[in-house]
Amino acid sequence: MATIFVTGGAGFIGSNFIRYWLETHPDDRVINYDLLTYAGNLENLKGVPEQYGERYLFVRGDIANYHLTRHLFEQHRPQWVVNFAAESHNSRALLHPEIFFQTNVLGTQQLLQAALDAGVPRFHHISTCEVYGDLPLDSDERFREDSPYRPRTPYNASKAAADMAARAYYHTFGLAVTISNCANNYGPYQFPEKLIPHFATRLLQRQPIPLYRSSRNRREWLHVLDHCRAIDLILHHGKPGETYNIGSDFEADIETIADLLLEFFGLDASYKTYVEDRPGHDRRYLLDAGKIRSELGWQPQIEFHAGLRDTLAWYRQNVWWWQPLLARLEINEAGWGNKG
Repeated sequence: MATIFVTGGAGFIGSNFIRYWLETHPDDRVINYDLLTYAGNLENLKGVPEQYGERYLFVRGDIANYHLTRHLFEQHRPQWVVNFAAESHNSRALLHPEIFFQTNVLGTQQLLQAALDAGVPRFHHISTCEVYGDLPLDSDERFREDSPYRPRTPYNASKAAADMAARAYYHTFGLAVTISNCANNYGPYQFPEKLIPHFATRLLQRQPIPLYRSSRNRREWLHVLDHCRAIDLILHHGKPGETYNIGSDFEADIETIADLLLEFFGLDASYKTYVEDRPGHDRRYLLDAGKIRSELGWQPQIEFHAGLRDTLAWYRQNVWWWQPLLARLEINEAGWGNKG
């Protein structure tokens, strides 16, 4: 029985990954290590402990806690560490940049050190397309794995620094590290501060949705389960020291996303309101995912419009899950124009 150690496993992508791994790899055991900050939610894994028994273990802890993570690595001897743990909301990073650098940079470094000292065979670090900066809306350019890093926000900068730390531990100390930079994920269990669940939960309450005035800014969208499948391939077949972009090739601007949600819920354009862009609002991200496709044979399997419909249906059917989380929302996206 192989063991995989997942940090941030009570978050959106991490919890989907744990469900995916337990179902796909029936001989493996998963350790879920999460601090349970505002976006960490064990309800994301409702039913998992009962269904999988001793194959699943939750431990509450901080990735910056070197002594605890090293102890756990030495006790459980995981074959893989997969680091999802991160502060990840661009808007929140404008209010609390120090938290993002503490968790995403210093926390990742402590986790890397604990993995190195405990002799962990493989460490995979989850990153984002946003470390590369942004692209003009009329550009044909895509970000490749060798594109320069040009982060523009505190969140992007903290993730870029974490990537650099991971690479340093590979080149300097020989820790078998891989990195993946992924497009915008969507799917079930995504905290309602992010665009699609934020719009969906507001529309389900018949509340207006706030679009930034630059509503034609575009994002590349990938279903979370396609992301999980890509990580699986990297863990089993990726090369230590390598970075892999995970992108779908499907782009949609914020105006289009809003219109698709209004159509799904049977509402009209009167529910759209326009607010000032947050500072540092990036225009466009698009990844060149040719490397993971050609070297590892990965392809996205979930077509966007079908995946979006399933996701919105999930939010409509699971009010019990998202309703309590609304009290944890901190950001007023309509308030950026009032900042001094």
